[in-house]
Amino acid sequence: MATQATANASRSAASFLRIAIALQTLTIFLQAVSAGLLLTLPYGATLHSVGARVMYGASMLYVLAAVPAWKPGGGSVRPVWQACGFLVLASVQVISGIAHVPSVHLPLGVVMFGLSVLALARR
Repeated sequence: MATQATANASRSAASFLRIAIALQTLTIFLQAVSAGLLLTLPYGATLHSVGARVMYGASMLYVLAAVPAWKPGGGSVRPVWQACGFLVLASVQVISGIAHVPSVHLPLGVVMFGLSVLALARR
């Protein structure tokens, strides 16, 4: 009975982790779309700004989802480190966007999207 409960908790944690990574990937993609709108629409800057907050929240959710995915089954700590790495990248992304440093902001967004898709494919 206890092993069944542990297995269910582990599956639930893994599902939550997949959902968090998918949400992060989607929000990063939507940031690319809103960056295009930033150049063409008067309210594009507002969309991109709101999207940045949502993307940062999705990165924090990824960290929160990685911890239970690691703990119940006693698995690898790698997902936690990856999630923390994404949160650091998201922080640099936000800072470089606020500072208007497109030479960092744009390539970092592309790298983050690629890494997020890769993390999603691995789950």
